[in-house]
Amino acid sequence: MPASGFIEPVAWHASLPGVVVAASGLIYDGDGRVLIVKPNYREHWTLPGGICEFGEAPHDGCARELAEELGVAVQPGRLLSVDWMLAQELYGPQARPVIYFIFDGGILTSLDGVTLQQEELDDARFVAEDEVGPYLLPAAVPRVLAAISARSAPGARYVPGESPEGSS
Repeated sequence: MPASGFIEPVAWHASLPGVVVAASGLIYDGDGRVLIVKPNYREHWTLPGGICEFGEAPHDGCARELAEELGVAVQPGRLLSVDWMLAQELYGPQARPVIYFIFDGGILTSLDGVTLQQEELDDARFVAEDEVGPYLLPAAVPRVLAAISARSAPGARYVPGESPEGSS
């Protein structure tokens, strides 16, 4: 510790808590249905997207993940929702919280040009907005519904997950 009593900046910064950053795209077809994908490593479906790499901005991570998972270039539009939540219990008590960003992924009129990332995805489909909930992990439903509602309104929605004390 320096003579001033402060921790050296590099050590101080390294001691700060961290979060995992994830980004997804809310993509529609021409009939107002939402694109969801079925990962082969989970029971539930999700929006296309994934974990951002170290130092990667969320909108860039979203574009990269959509290209990897769907085989199509999608330029993410405006931010629709942000969600903070504790990690799932299966990752252990010291797992970092996750911040999820959902961006407007625009319109994809069909799945004809989509090539699913075989290493991670088994299926993709469009579902009606009011039918998306049962496909998703229950914790994901509020963030996706917030993104859906933000598409037709100004601004993004913040969906806070549970705090460490268990309140929201």
